[in-house]
Amino acid sequence: MKYLKCKWIHDFMNEPTIIISEIDENRFETRKIEIFRDGKFGLAALNLEYMNTRLGEVPLPDMDEQFEVQSISSQEFNEMWRDKIQSFIRLLKD
Repeated sequence: MKYLKCKWIHDFMNEPTIIISEIDENRFETRKIEIFRDGKFGLAALNLEYMNTRLGEVPLPDMDEQFEVQSISSQEFNEMWRDKIQSFIRLLKD
């Protein structure tokens, strides 16, 4: 697995500004976190879609100049994933 944190440089109000993806050896997303300007977030995994966040249906392409991409560790990804899942569970309870 590889882990990417992408800052998406754009002016769209309803699109995420940060996309954090876990991708397999064929560059398919297996888990994804999207973070929006207002602090809201979306999650996607094989059995989860929250806030209209979905896994890509094709391999993740190379990123262009609209994205600032950095590799992150599996530990970093998993810490962010756990944090967002816990927030998601709290939202479901409210």
